[in-house]
Amino acid sequence: MAKPNYQFEKRQRDLAKKRKQEEKRIQKLAAKAAGGSDDNADAEPEVEAAESNTPPLA
Repeated sequence: MAKPNYQFEKRQRDLAKKRKQEEKRIQKLAAKAAGGSDDNADAEPEVEAAESNTPPLA
């Protein structure tokens, strides 16, 4: 029976946490930009691009 790879699992959790923080940061910047002008359309593709680079979760 294979041993669990705890380091891999921790790394995956850390990466997911960083991705979530980055998405929140982008959303805050988009909201801030939308408050001053209508630049919200520019921020949305960045979020989609960040999500498309994520590896599939096992």
